[in-house]
Amino acid sequence: MSIITKSRFPVMVSNWKMNLLSSDVKEYVSKLKFHGERFCKICNIIVCPPFTSLHIAVEEFRNSGFFVGAQNMNENQSGAYTGEISCCQLKDLGVSHVLIGHSERREIYGETDSVVNKKISTALSAKMQPIICVGESLVHFEMGTMFDVISLQVKTALFGLNASEVSRLIIAYEPIWAIGTGQSASSEYAEKICSLIRDVVCNLFDKRVSDNIVILYGGSTTEKTASALFAQRNIDGFLMGGVTLSPNAFASILDVSLSHNVKVNVQDID
Repeated sequence: MSIITKSRFPVMVSNWKMNLLSSDVKEYVSKLKFHGERFCKICNIIVCPPFTSLHIAVEEFRNSGFFVGAQNMNENQSGAYTGEISCCQLKDLGVSHVLIGHSERREIYGETDSVVNKKISTALSAKMQPIICVGESLVHFEMGTMFDVISLQVKTALFGLNASEVSRLIIAYEPIWAIGTGQSASSEYAEKICSLIRDVVCNLFDKRVSDNIVILYGGSTTEKTASALFAQRNIDGFLMGGVTLSPNAFASILDVSLSHNVKVNVQDID
């Protein structure tokens, strides 16, 4: 059996997007726990249902080793923001993580890098762990400007944060042209971008901070592509969408990625 050595604790995230009902949660959780609970000792597994299913997911996953995350939140902690959800309300439910700046939020709802930055600070103040999404569009990819675009997204997202706060973040690289298209970035390309992200963090802070920050890949990950992607030095796990709507498929990706003898060397950071 091959050995994959990771400098950071692996993270696997399931984003249900606007799918499944509250009535589906119990069966989903039961199946995922049956097939995937054995991986919780070597990986943080985070499930992000729609807002309507969060409370059920929290209860069903309680004391299981799995984490529950939200797909979005408002940048304000409270106030007259009809239809929005605050980090305090999420925290009150028992939600531990939150996706911030997902490409669909940026593309469809016009979230800017500045708004993403505000949401990160708000989530951190509530002791939640943000999963920050960055990535280039097809236009940027074809023009070859993806490095500049992603560097700016990371720099703006982390603006005003200190090293201790950055150590609590997870960054997910999601090439927009690969999301939901079935076209995954090659493992070499994904590694190149994730390495760039780590270099940007290093330049903003220092090597110790950048070495400890968890970076995920997101973009049509499958059982066929997962192993090669996870073997890359700077890829610490996956942010996955539609494929994880099936708990069996999600567990299969966990199995492909984590059934190696995964050795984790984690350094503490203040």
